[in-house]
Amino acid sequence: MRYSEVIFTCKGGEDWHQDLLIDSLADMGFDTFEPRDNGFAAYIASEQLDMQSLEALLIHQPVGFQVAYEVNEIPSQNWNAVWERNFEPVVVADQCYVRATFHPPQAGYPYEIVIDPKMAFGTGHHQTTSLMMHYMLETAFEGKRILDMGCGTGILAILAAKLGASALLAIDNDPVCIASVEENKALNHEPNIVAKCGSVDLIVDEQFDVILANINRNILLSQLEQYARSLETGGILYMSGFYDGEDLALLKAAGAQHMLFYESHKQLANWVATRFIKKA
Repeated sequence: MRYSEVIFTCKGGEDWHQDLLIDSLADMGFDTFEPRDNGFAAYIASEQLDMQSLEALLIHQPVGFQVAYEVNEIPSQNWNAVWERNFEPVVVADQCYVRATFHPPQAGYPYEIVIDPKMAFGTGHHQTTSLMMHYMLETAFEGKRILDMGCGTGILAILAAKLGASALLAIDNDPVCIASVEENKALNHEPNIVAKCGSVDLIVDEQFDVILANINRNILLSQLEQYARSLETGGILYMSGFYDGEDLALLKAAGAQHMLFYESHKQLANWVATRFIKKA
C-alpha cells in the first residue's frame, strides 16, 4: 500500500485550532500525525486521499488561522523507517513504559508494553491514549471482562491484560489494526486478547465489566446505546477522542439517557478522557 505525506504549515489562530484540524483530518482517513516546525505532517493511504474534500476543509478554517500544505508520496517500503525515525519510548504515570521492538527494555517500571505500530493508531504518544492509560492505571482490572473498542494497535487491551483482566475483546473496523493487534499481543505475551474486525454489532450479545473507547465524538455518540446494553450494572465506561466543552456536554447528556452517568474527566492539551458508570 502506498501512503501520502501531507505537510501542513500553520500560521496564526489559537493552539486548539490545529488540534481541531487534526481531528477533522482523522475523520477523513488520516491515521498518523507528526509534529513539525510551524505545523505537522499527516499520513494517509494514497487511495483514500480526497483532494477536493481536503481543499474544502481548509477553506472553512477559523478566521485568522492560515494553513498551507504540500503532498509527498511515500514508497511503501520506507513506511517503517518513518516510524523508527519518530517513535520514541513513552512513560505513562511513572508506571508504564511503552517502547518499540527497536528500543531496549528499561528496568524500574511495573509494566512494559512493546508496540510495533506499523500503520495502526495507538503508541501512547497521543494525548487521548495517554489519558486513557492514566485512568486505567487507577482502576482494578483483576478478573474483569474488557472491551477495547476502536483498538488500533491494541495498546489499551494489552495494558488491561497486564493489569489482570481475564477476558479481552479488541475491535476495529480496519484490518490493518487487527493484524497489528495480533502482532503486538504476541510481542507482549498476552494470548487472551481476541481481536475482531468490525464495529459495534459484534458486541450485541456480549457483556463487559469495563469498556474502553478511544475513537471520536460522533462515533461515540452513535455507539453509546450499545455500550450501555453491553456494560454490566456498576461497570465502567472510559471514553476519549474528543474535546472539553461541547463534546463533553453532549456525551454527558447522551450517557444519562442510557443510565451511563458521568463521574470525572481528565484533560490534556484540550483533549479529554472521561469515566462513566452504569447504574441500575
